[in-house]
Amino acid sequence: MAPKSRSYQVSATPVTIFAHLLAIAITTLVLIWLLHFRHGLALNSFITEKILNVHTLLMVIGFILIGGEGNGTDQEVPIISAAIMAYKTVPGKRNTQKMMHLILHFLALVAIILGIYAAFKFNHESGIPNLLTLHSWLGIITISLFGLQWLFAFFAYVFPGAESSARGNLVPWHTFVGMIIFLLAVCTAEAGLLERFLFLSIGRTQETLIINFTGLLIFLFAASVSLTVLLPRLKN
Repeated sequence: MAPKSRSYQVSATPVTIFAHLLAIAITTLVLIWLLHFRHGLALNSFITEKILNVHTLLMVIGFILIGGEGNGTDQEVPIISAAIMAYKTVPGKRNTQKMMHLILHFLALVAIILGIYAAFKFNHESGIPNLLTLHSWLGIITISLFGLQWLFAFFAYVFPGAESSARGNLVPWHTFVGMIIFLLAVCTAEAGLLERFLFLSIGRTQETLIINFTGLLIFLFAASVSLTVLLPRLKN
């Protein structure tokens, strides 16, 4: 049984590498799509689609990629969703990993807030009602849970910080809620890609392939991040 256990532990490393490669591929595809096919990015523009593009980019990078990098766990520290994998990829002591985990989620939160602002601005300037689709409902639920989770983690684990025994009891719930939020973000992103595709009505084109492959890679990224949470961190 011991050799199997060691083999199981080693397998976390290639999964995290694969997840990072997927993150690079997703970012590249999204940038190609928005910059080459969808007129570019701008928060203020007569071409309102540029504003929507800002929303798309920030939500994918903030919610999915930075959020995924920030989550992670070993047997002593909590998980959230680059923030889910921070405990597996950031070298150093537990406090360093914890701080990086919190900072990555804060950066994700900033990107998400700006992305939500861009979405509402686009709807206002385009005369589209807010919170009309399942995508928008999932998005509001996810951002609300994400913000509450971040505040909870800050007060429980950083300042003023709960007692050690209390923090230990909270870890499983913190882990569970963090993964639920991450998977909700993935569902929101997939619904958003589908909604954008149907709205564009572009048929069978090169742009369609980029959108579809982006959705597939986001799913693979989510699966990889989830697996890193299950696998123990490699010890020296």
